[in-house]
Amino acid sequence: MYTILLVDDDQATLEANEQFFAENGYEVFCSATGRRAVEMIQTIKLDCVILDIDLPDEDGFDVCSRVRTFTSLPIIFLSNYTEEESRIRGLVIGGDDYVCKPFSQRELELRVRARIHQRYCDRPAEILQFDGLIINTGDRTVSFNRRYGEFSRIEFDILAFLARHPNRIYSYEQLYDNIWNEPLNESRHNVQARIASVRQKLFDLCPGKEYIQTVRRKGYQFVP
Repeated sequence: MYTILLVDDDQATLEANEQFFAENGYEVFCSATGRRAVEMIQTIKLDCVILDIDLPDEDGFDVCSRVRTFTSLPIIFLSNYTEEESRIRGLVIGGDDYVCKPFSQRELELRVRARIHQRYCDRPAEILQFDGLIINTGDRTVSFNRRYGEFSRIEFDILAFLARHPNRIYSYEQLYDNIWNEPLNESRHNVQARIASVRQKLFDLCPGKEYIQTVRRKGYQFVP
C-alpha cells in the first residue's frame, strides 16, 4: 500500500481524490494549507505528494521549494494554471510532474504510480572512489587499497548515500526518508547506532581517515 498526501484548498476536489485513491488501495492523508502539508511531510512516511498551487497561506511553488530542502519525495502539481510558464516553473523548482485541471483521476493515479516506481527502482551501478576508498554500488562492495570491508545491507546503503553527496549535511529525518522505508518515529537511536557501526568499520578499513563526520545538532556528512 502506497501512502500519499493530497494538498488542496478546494474541498470538493480534495474529497473526490481522497475517495478515488482510497478505493484504489492507497493510504491517503489530506491538507488544505501549505504549512500543515510541510508539517505532515516531515512527520509521515509518504510515497508521493499531490500539490495544488493556490493555497490560502502560501502557494504550492513555495511549499515545493521548502520540501525540497529536506526530501526527494515525489511531488506532482495539480493546478488550474495551465500556461507553460507555470508548468515550467513547477518542474524547475523541484516538481516531478504537473497535471492541469480539469483532469482524469485515472491518469493522475498512473502518474503517481510511475513517479513512486521511479523513485524506488534500482539505481544504475556506480563506482564511487575517494583516493584508496572504493564503493561499488553494483556488487555492493567497499574496499580500501584492495582490502575489503564487510557492511550489512543498511550499512552499505547509508555509506553509499552519503558518499554520493559529499560534504552535504543530512539530518536523521533526511537519512530515514532516503534510506529507510519507514517513519522515523522514536527510532533515532537506531540511526545513531547504524552510523556508528559504519564509521567504526570504515575506520578499521581505512586507519586514520574519518570519512563520515558528525555535525553537531545538524546531522552527518561524508567528507572525502
